Amino acid sequence: MGSSFKAFTVFENQDGSFSSQIISKNIDDLPKGDILIRVAYSSLNYKDGLSASGNKGVTKKYPHTPGIDAVGTVEDSSHSDFNDGDTVIVSGYDLGQNTSGGFGEYIRVPKEWVALLPEGLTKKESIILGTAGMTAGLCIRELQKKNGIEGKIAIVTGATGGVGCLGVKLLSKLGAHVTAVTGKIDSGDFLKSIGAVEVINRDQLAEYFNHPLASGKWDIGIDVVGGKMLAGLMTCLNLGGSVACCGLVGGSTIETTIFPYILRGNSLIGIDSGNIPISEKEEIWTLFANEWKINLNDLSRTITLNELDQEIESILKGGQVGRVIVSLGE
Repeated sequence: MGSSFKAFTVFENQDGSFSSQIISKNIDDLPKGDILIRVAYSSLNYKDGLSASGNKGVTKKYPHTPGIDAVGTVEDSSHSDFNDGDTVIVSGYDLGQNTSGGFGEYIRVPKEWVALLPEGLTKKESIILGTAGMTAGLCIRELQKKNGIEGKIAIVTGATGGVGCLGVKLLSKLGAHVTAVTGKIDSGDFLKSIGAVEVINRDQLAEYFNHPLASGKWDIGIDVVGGKMLAGLMTCLNLGGSVACCGLVGGSTIETTIFPYILRGNSLIGIDSGNIPISEKEEIWTLFANEWKINLNDLSRTITLNELDQEIESILKGGQVGRVIVSLGE
């Protein structure tokens, strides 16, 4: 095509450090793919922060444009399932990791990564959800299958983050009584405004832990922390309780016993939102557009590419509350 576009791009410097700037790129330089998309919005996720800071476990080669979420309009398609002008969303897979991502005005991706945006979701609503909403939705779908949601006593760790706050809000909508766990002591009013019945800090949660088993307190949970918090949480579930695990900011290993599993029949459910088949993602988007429809306006704020650097610094330090949306000209 030959057209140029703006993209937030991260460079590896000669001294091994990393820096970023907004540069002009050419559409012809994008990777091969079936669908060319003009990006309207992206969102800032923790994985984007890792990519932007030079984490080689996320992104192997630089220069690179992060952004694991993108919603926009098809401008060129080689596949009959998608037509020019269709509104589509891409979340996960390799987008923004080693494939040029949503922090650029254009992306080009395989058709297997692309979902048509269902009626009932606007572009901005879908990107407020993004990978965080997809992850929370998959957690809740699995908990719903295993335990049900309505009337259950639920707990959500890391509750001010993207997955956490969306999990709190959706669990509350579906009739659960939600305890939100956070390290941000000034976020209680925010968490209660989105549906938490109780807000506790990490130290308060740790008081419930008593290995190998503590008194049962919660029926279901969403854990985005991992490590000691997840291990402790598994000891204080009620009979038959389940936790959906989707993060590791508190550690990638857990030390626990088998007692919660064989004496109470508890379940630890692993959730991967990045690489599941697109048909499963379409199912979750459709739920959010219909029976899971929630007001998302109080969960996000919108920035431009020029403001990304400071927000990346904030999310890497654990300072992000809710969802940060990146507007690329919508």
